[in-house]
Amino acid sequence: MSNGNYFNEKSTTRFDFGVYRNATAKKAGSNMLTISTRPYEGQQYSVGTTTISMSIREAKTLQSFLNASLTSDIVHND
Repeated sequence: MSNGNYFNEKSTTRFDFGVYRNATAKKAGSNMLTISTRPYEGQQYSVGTTTISMSIREAKTLQSFLNASLTSDIVHND
């Protein structure tokens, strides 16, 4: 039987992603998404680490924005 908790992490060379959910908790911060930079020696994009935390509701808004933006027919050659 599940206790209602969910935890998942994914890492890339540059970032760590984490989703933490507790279906029974109503406290702020108990259901969140985190995105953290990973320090990589010799590279300019990450010195130390920085973490962004957001609620699951905010993460769903970000997901909607990314889905709409990344699946559009507009092609940018940046």
